[in-house]
Amino acid sequence: MISSSSAPQPVLLSRADHGISRKQIDDDTLKVLYRLARSGHKAYLVGGGVRDLLLGRTPKDFDVGTDATPNQVKKLFRNCFLVGRRFRLAHVRFGRDSLVEVATFRRQATADDLPENPEDHFHFAENIFGTPWEDAFRRDFTINALFYDIETFGIIDYVGGLEDLQARRLRVIGDPLVRFTEDPVRMLRALEFAARLGFSLDQAARHAIYERAPLIAHAAPARIREELQELFRHRVAGEVLRSAQAMGLLEHLLAGYQGDNPTFDLLDRIDIRTAAGTAPAEPLVLAALFLSRFLRACPASEDPGVTEVVRIANLVLAPHCGYFHVANGIRHQARELLVGVFRLSRGPGRRGERRFLQHPMTPLALELLRLWSEGSQDNAELLQRWQQVLERSQSGAGSAAPTEDGVKSEGARRRGNRRRSGRGRGRGRKSPDEAAPE
Repeated sequence: MISSSSAPQPVLLSRADHGISRKQIDDDTLKVLYRLARSGHKAYLVGGGVRDLLLGRTPKDFDVGTDATPNQVKKLFRNCFLVGRRFRLAHVRFGRDSLVEVATFRRQATADDLPENPEDHFHFAENIFGTPWEDAFRRDFTINALFYDIETFGIIDYVGGLEDLQARRLRVIGDPLVRFTEDPVRMLRALEFAARLGFSLDQAARHAIYERAPLIAHAAPARIREELQELFRHRVAGEVLRSAQAMGLLEHLLAGYQGDNPTFDLLDRIDIRTAAGTAPAEPLVLAALFLSRFLRACPASEDPGVTEVVRIANLVLAPHCGYFHVANGIRHQARELLVGVFRLSRGPGRRGERRFLQHPMTPLALELLRLWSEGSQDNAELLQRWQQVLERSQSGAGSAAPTEDGVKSEGARRRGNRRRSGRGRGRGRKSPDEAAPE
């Protein structure tokens, strides 16, 4: 631990030397910053918001750092609520849709800071308050540890983040081997930030990922699952998961998963689709990850029945869904997408087609097949035929195809109808895993 007397001198960037304007900062965030400063506290814009503004990007949100404790923040704002047990934060809410997160500067806990009972360390370690420079050194990457001071309108840099921004380089604060051991999910976030920003990954961080990759298997599955969805929301899933496999991280990240080039190409196309304004729901993500494996497992030289194809889809999805505790409804939709792609790939005119065309997952299955087939013209005619058949079916039914977001609500409506009518309660009722469109 560095003593306060030996605190490093920051690089200071005056208002004249950077392009951040208060006009770019959310009005509610400015209100919080100004009130903290007028009350005698340090008030900084921190984290990704500063990084994005310096890069000329629009921040997703703004976070505030201060030397005021959470209780002091609460006294200043009647609309403030304290949240978090492990990491105590102040949330200042303005109306229904605006929330400003305020964090007190933290420092790394020492042995003297912690209670005698080791079981209590977990909750104390994250709430040891400190100085701005101590807080900067606790952060993950240098480009995420820059501060914007509302009093001077200058940028404060303790960790070399300005230099790394200029070089378009992603660098870990401290020893990457140590930091990735502390929190293995930082390895995935390193690949994500590099892809999102178009930055190169520092060589020390790259080597540390190779060495520490197995540790990510110990991260909480729920956290990894959320980070995976973040990759798709930010349109970098294909690039990040391809890099993760090349660096030996992917198999530990997704419980033994191994991707192939067709899968990564499909993920790239889904990222392009997301950039055009259609973010994928989790069932589509799961189906895309396992479509290649599923199609390889389906018999190529014979015509298996739907029941057999459903069984294969369940087997392919089961390890991932079990490990990540994916809800049955999401797994069921992902499975029906896989089965739908298989049925579509065989062409129209087969038994049970009418019911299949009316199924709410069929349009999305056709979209998945289209994305899978892009890059080759093998299925161009097949896709066109199916599109015509589907349009005729929907026109005859007098309803439009449900959107991806509407699939879940449509399924809920049907389940509600069954409950109200009393159907499906009697003998011979099938579970969602057994039921499938014929």
